[in-house]
Amino acid sequence: MGKKAAEALEISYDQLAEYLHVNHSVYMKVDNTVYYLTDCNFEAWRAQDTSRRNHKNHFVDCSPLVPTVDEFLSLPFIHGKTIEEEFAHATFYASTSGKDA
Repeated sequence: MGKKAAEALEISYDQLAEYLHVNHSVYMKVDNTVYYLTDCNFEAWRAQDTSRRNHKNHFVDCSPLVPTVDEFLSLPFIHGKTIEEEFAHATFYASTSGKDA
């Protein structure tokens, strides 16, 4: 888990899948909720709710694990909506090295 960059990314929905393949994670803010979109050991993709932590102080998963980015982008984990459906209302931030507090 990296730290959320201060500056928002300029990214289109069509660029998001490639961004995730290259960078392995990104922060997405929708309304007042920030999600960490990330791969899990390069084998599966998931979304995590950054407002909740588990006993290891890691973000809590809020989506199931799925094997591909395309499948991940079609998961309705944002109050029943997908990333594509919420993209226009979302702001994306790079995940930088270091721990997020």
